[in-house]
Amino acid sequence: MDAIVLQETAAIEEAVSNTWFLTVTFLIFFMHAGFAMLESGQVRSKNVANQLTKNLLTWGVGVTVFFLIGIGFANFMADGLKISAFESGAPFLDKASGDASQYIGWLYGAVFAMTAATIVSGAVAGRAKLRAYVAYTFLLAAVIYPMTIAMTWTGIGVTGSGFVEDLTGTAYIDFAGGMIVHGLGGIAGLTAAYVLGPRVKRYSEDGSVNVIPGHSMSFAVLGTLILAFGWYGFNVGTASAFAGGDRLGRVAMATTLAMGTGAIGAGAVSLIRNQKVDTLYVANGMLAGLVGITAIPHIATWWGALLVGLISGAQLPIVFEYVEKNLKIDDVCAVFPVHGTAGIIGALAAPFVHFNLGPSIVDAFIAQLVGVVLIAGWTITATFVIWYAFKATGQARVSREHEREGLDISEHGVETYPEFGEPNVATDGGLETHDLRTDGGSGIEMVTAIIRPDKLGDVKRALAEAEAPSLTVTNVSGRGSQPAKTGQWRGEEYTVDLHQKVKIECVVADVPTEDVISAIEDAANTGEPGDGKIFVMPIEDALQIRTGNRGTEAV
Repeated sequence: MDAIVLQETAAIEEAVSNTWFLTVTFLIFFMHAGFAMLESGQVRSKNVANQLTKNLLTWGVGVTVFFLIGIGFANFMADGLKISAFESGAPFLDKASGDASQYIGWLYGAVFAMTAATIVSGAVAGRAKLRAYVAYTFLLAAVIYPMTIAMTWTGIGVTGSGFVEDLTGTAYIDFAGGMIVHGLGGIAGLTAAYVLGPRVKRYSEDGSVNVIPGHSMSFAVLGTLILAFGWYGFNVGTASAFAGGDRLGRVAMATTLAMGTGAIGAGAVSLIRNQKVDTLYVANGMLAGLVGITAIPHIATWWGALLVGLISGAQLPIVFEYVEKNLKIDDVCAVFPVHGTAGIIGALAAPFVHFNLGPSIVDAFIAQLVGVVLIAGWTITATFVIWYAFKATGQARVSREHEREGLDISEHGVETYPEFGEPNVATDGGLETHDLRTDGGSGIEMVTAIIRPDKLGDVKRALAEAEAPSLTVTNVSGRGSQPAKTGQWRGEEYTVDLHQKVKIECVVADVPTEDVISAIEDAANTGEPGDGKIFVMPIEDALQIRTGNRGTEAV
């Protein structure tokens, strides 16, 4: 009877454990939605589809390669280059059927690997060829990341306890990939961005920085919050559902505290340096705090979690500005200060915030330092060689013409935002034809209006009511009586003297021109500077291409 109870208990524990790891695996996978939004929000609108495609292919290509090659290569390197070790990888799982955990284990590892890969896409945004990024993702999933986990988590070494421990006599601590996943991704991104060079017009001839704002702060912030939610899968998920003592609660607490102080630290430094709390720095600081604690949430004291998060967030504006202005590296999505330096800070902080440190602080710090240096050295070397080879063969970067045009068109043939105004406002067709005007001249006039973009829907409705549905709409920018404004992107101020407007062109032939003018004026008026202007010009003639009709009949 006791044996049956023990068997049933073991089966229940296994089922709960497997469900736990699958749940947190799916949670980590959902972080790719956060990365997609965060990165696409920080690039220009003409590069959004390209960034989204890279995130999709990171998963599609990366997870397949990690299954076929990566996990086996990690085992191969960790077990003395034995072919039998490679054959213990995911493609050979059916040799030992009946154990669900083996199938769950590779998938859990895969979502970590894909996180490291997708970080790189944010650094090289706006100028890397899709084929180069996909090829790098292939190699990262097959070799670069597996080699890193072989040196640390899986454990290359004569004692079987890890390469760092063999070198230093003390184990390397990285609970959920603060350095192994995020540090690797941030350092790889910086290296790739260095090899690629900055975006066109990122720097002036005198070396000064030209600010290139992203197209959507909303996307960036929503992406940040999705990532923060998924991060509980990273950290809390790594702690087993059956972890004894207070580990599960301690990890959740440390993760949450560091997340909060990361945002505070970045916001405070932004306020001190720029007299404004920069929204994007706060968002990035929240992520930096999470990265900082990811290596040590299971051992950090509550005050240690607060401190690591605060330092990780506070360093972000300083490091980003140094990379941007001193190193002249165009890290579009700030992946190095968010993931790279924050990952290093968290790993090196382990001996100082540990609530129950076994070895001496000195021995523990040396082990952490050696681990950081090994991971960074391997990542920089491998990434530099790969991207330099792409660059040398002309496969790394799109042409200047394609970069100016936007990668959405040149790489994918699509526009992310092809429509103007409110698409549900239908104002064309269905109207009766009026008598043609006979007030002299050709009887045709062009009414051109420059208005605020947010008033386009109102103007379209007003023109429909005035029975003048035909119009042409163009996105334009310009200046007039509306004063210039000051914008800010990651703490850098820039002058906005060309305001975004919409130009409406309406050819009038069968309705009174004054009716059209009045309709636009009433609908576009807010009473504030910048409402725009209306211009009226005579049209000498018109021709309808399909029929050959001329004059008012063509209109």
